[in-house]
Amino acid sequence: MANYQAPGVYVQEVPSGARSIGQVSTSIAGFVGVSPDPLAHPDEARVLDNWTQFVDQYVGKATQGTPLSSAVFGFFANGGSRCYVVNIGTGGSLTGTAAKPTGVTLFEAIDDISMVAAPGYADAEAYAALQAHVEHPLRQDRMAIMDTPEKVDDVGALTRAATSGVPDAPKSTDAKADDDKQDALGAPQSPGGYTALYFPWIVMTDPVSGKKVTQPPSGHVAGVWARVDATRGVHKAPANEPIQGALDLVRRVSRGEQEVLNPAGVNCIRYFPGEGIRIWGARTKAPEASEYRYVNVRRLTNMIKESVADGTRWVVFEPNDHTLWKSIRRDIGAFLTNVWRDGALLGTTPQQAFFVKCDEETNPPEVRDAGQVVTLIGIAPVKPAEFVIFKLMQSADNTSETESAGA
Repeated sequence: MANYQAPGVYVQEVPSGARSIGQVSTSIAGFVGVSPDPLAHPDEARVLDNWTQFVDQYVGKATQGTPLSSAVFGFFANGGSRCYVVNIGTGGSLTGTAAKPTGVTLFEAIDDISMVAAPGYADAEAYAALQAHVEHPLRQDRMAIMDTPEKVDDVGALTRAATSGVPDAPKSTDAKADDDKQDALGAPQSPGGYTALYFPWIVMTDPVSGKKVTQPPSGHVAGVWARVDATRGVHKAPANEPIQGALDLVRRVSRGEQEVLNPAGVNCIRYFPGEGIRIWGARTKAPEASEYRYVNVRRLTNMIKESVADGTRWVVFEPNDHTLWKSIRRDIGAFLTNVWRDGALLGTTPQQAFFVKCDEETNPPEVRDAGQVVTLIGIAPVKPAEFVIFKLMQSADNTSETESAGA
């Protein structure tokens, strides 16, 4: 207690003891592809904050753009503010080898990336590489934005996923089955909803050559995601949003065609008279019955998992007792209350929108003896109105682990 020497009124600041949990960034993208200058910084992940930096580092004397340059341009034009770029050069690989990592492999060590794309790569091998990256247990804090092929004669082919190049896919000796694979242009399902597929390609002005070109939409879509995050929040579905820089579409998708594509998790980009070109879908490649079938639900869950894991790292090596459990409930409860106030969770009260359980039941003696403290968190995303449960474990052996499952 302070030793006051004279009569009077004294004011002293007393810390509350609460530790604030802040929201992690959800708007940083990672792009992989061939740059206009294929020899510029190959197999190196470089961070960019604007289009001018890309021109300075990756264009050189090139007179023609690439899907990678168009994606980065579209990302910044639509509201993106930071991205990482990997130039794999002509004939490069999206994954590389253990001896020479490249492509999406270089994003493994970058924790702040929340969305990845390989603009223009739209085959079974590319889909498998992107999906394996985002579904790895250590990287389930990001989503992959995938492109369809440029030319699609039958939209029904986008509802069927090719197995060629997919790890552990069964080998077929049936000639008819091989013919069917030629008509399979879609991305495989992602049980956790970590991938999203967009169709069709867009027509835009090449920022390098100034000519009209057709380009994959993934970079522009990533920019729209970032813009919606900034203006509305990650809980808002990134749909019914205009695509800046899109002059036309390679294919004008009809309502009937979208009725085929939407249930299969293919997000359509459509043209509406008077409104222009807009993203008209917000589905992931999760199964129809999954609680993660919407992009905003998957991304909101990712944000909460990462924010809570980062914001509770202080508990590691703390005494695992009632005092710690109460502090965890207080801090996470305060964070989720702010998320609820932002309109991201369903319910008229915080108690209806989420729950946080950390007590003797979630931390029995065997859990404490293992050096872990377990907290159960339930949230009710605005859409769909279902609880999504994930378990947070803080361990002295492993800083943080998260597991998720549907309630």
